[in-house]
Amino acid sequence: MNASAPKDILRLYLQNARDAVLWKLDGLSEYDIRRPLTPTGTNLLGLVKHVASVELGYLGDAFGRPSGEALPWVAEGAEANADMWATAEESREQIVGLYRRAWAHADATLDALELDTVGRVPWWPAGRDDVTLLHAVVRVTGDTHRHAGHADILRELIDGAVGMNQSNTGVPPGDAAYWASHRERLERAAVAAGEKHEG
Repeated sequence: MNASAPKDILRLYLQNARDAVLWKLDGLSEYDIRRPLTPTGTNLLGLVKHVASVELGYLGDAFGRPSGEALPWVAEGAEANADMWATAEESREQIVGLYRRAWAHADATLDALELDTVGRVPWWPAGRDDVTLLHAVVRVTGDTHRHAGHADILRELIDGAVGMNQSNTGVPPGDAAYWASHRERLERAAVAAGEKHEG
């Protein structure tokens, strides 16, 4: 990698986010990767399905480079949020495989086109639907990192695993007792602040 080449830098940060999202599935059961853990149903495998769809749209279709992948969950008339969860018939392998193919397709677009190439996003309003490849890559990278953060929180709720990957948790070391004490300290601070500023 040439650290001074813009495409290499963009690809590095996008790939870091991709890897983080997929790592969150490792070692979990079919139930745990699908279970809704927020009031709006956010779940790990659904996040993977969503980011795969986003890459294929913004870094494929928008630049006249359709992938040929069937994505019925984003087709016209599809159920709202169908890209944010996996049906019982959609396997982990299918969705992870789709995501890896989306990476390859998006990377091929990045290789083939200049960053100032203009594409058209068909789901944006007419007249405001032009996008450069640079804008699209930054948008996809931001979206993927956002969802990697969601996945990090979901995984922590499931089994306590945190971080970008196994060797980079990004949190200070501590055992369960340390984190329980830390959390209790934060709870006390929140209660005190509520009483001081709202009471």
